[in-house]
Order: sequence, then C-alpha cells, then structure tokens
Amino acid sequence: MGAPARIGLIADDDAYFRMAVGAILSRQFGFSKIIEAGSLDEALERLGENDQIDVALFDLSMPGMRTPTNLRTVRECFPNAKVGVISASSNRRNILLALEAGVHGYMLKSLSITDLAAALQIIFDGGVYVPPCLADISSAPVETSEEENIKTIAEKAEPSVPVQEAEPSETSSPLTPRQRDVLDLLVQGKTNKEIALALGLGEGTVKIHMAAIFRYFGVNNRAAAAVAGARPYPNRKRDLMTSV
Repeated sequence: MGAPARIGLIADDDAYFRMAVGAILSRQFGFSKIIEAGSLDEALERLGENDQIDVALFDLSMPGMRTPTNLRTVRECFPNAKVGVISASSNRRNILLALEAGVHGYMLKSLSITDLAAALQIIFDGGVYVPPCLADISSAPVETSEEENIKTIAEKAEPSVPVQEAEPSETSSPLTPRQRDVLDLLVQGKTNKEIALALGLGEGTVKIHMAAIFRYFGVNNRAAAAVAGARPYPNRKRDLMTSV
C-alpha cells in the first residue's frame, strides 16, 4: 500500500495566491489534494467536511478572520492538523496573538518561494516557524487596532452589567456571519442536527461553530450560550435581535 494521501487547506481571498501556495504543497511536499477557501466561514465548512486535512493555512485579512485568535478554535477542534498563517502583516501583535492561539507557524507573504518552502518544512518537521522580524526590538510599541479602539470607546459609553451575566470574553473575536446564524438558531432551541439542516451544513461544521460561540461568550454549554446569545452582543444585527 502506498503512503496516505496528504490533504492541504489554503484559506485566502486571493485566488492566485491560493494557487501559488497549492503548487508549493503539491510539487515540493507531495500533497495530492488541495482544498481552497475564500473566507473563514468557508474554511471552517471545508474543515468540518474533511477531518483528514494535514495542514491548514490562513490569511489574516480574508473575510471573517478579524483577529488571529479565531484560529484557536481551529487548533482545538483539529489538534492533529498543522495550522499556519501566511499573511502580509508583520504587526508584532498579530504575530504574537497567532502564536498564542497555537499556530505552528507565522509566515509573511513577502517570503520567496524558497524561504516559504523552508518555513513549511520546519512546520512539517514538528517545529514552530517564527518570522525573524519578531526579534526586531527597535520597532515602535504596538498600537491597538482601530477596531479595538472603537470597542474600548463603546464599552466606556455603555452602562455596566452584573458580573454574573455571561459577556463576550475580552480576548475573543467577533462572530462570523455563519456563527451568528448558528447562534440565532441555538437561541431558538434548535439541536445541532436541526441547525445543520437549516443552514445546509454538516453536523461537524456546526460543532466547530459551536466551539467558537462558546469561546466567544466564555461559556461551556449550550444553555449558557443560548442565554448569552439572547441578549445584544457587539456584532449582532438588529433584525436578528427582534426575531427571537
């Protein structure tokens, strides 16, 4: 019997870049199947459909990603897959957040083909690739992003809430559109199977979204997530708020 097929996932909204990275995985590392995704939601759906994916590579700027902390759910749900970031951002905070989320490597898009292949080899060999720019201590202190500044201003303007009520974790990321859909159906009392049928997803994909929702609200069960989801949260649409 031959060696098992190697499957790679490339999540990036640039189709040409997906093609280029796919070629590296196929020609230099023997991957027989490359799955492409243009958004975080689509990537999670592809992962939910195929638990044999060997490596998943994500771009931080694609739709739905928002921050590197979204990758923690991927690492938790797919502990056997190598998860890496290939991004144009050399922002120290993005790199550190991605590494804190448990990724196996953070690679810059400015790398040459040879250097990118070498970085991937480190990951496949069981190491963690850290970009050399992280060692540059001469850079200015990391500033918070515009999104974080807006969130901070909004939090100061909002009245305080009782401590016992579940609120989104300070380190969590806003929910993706698909995760908001899953949450609204959860609030309506739907089971994972019913949510999967309603949204045309696999149950495995729904479980991944549930894990992200639990992390977002800082809860560990469906009931607590449903209670938290019934209240307004940062990126919830008003029409959904009035429909439950």
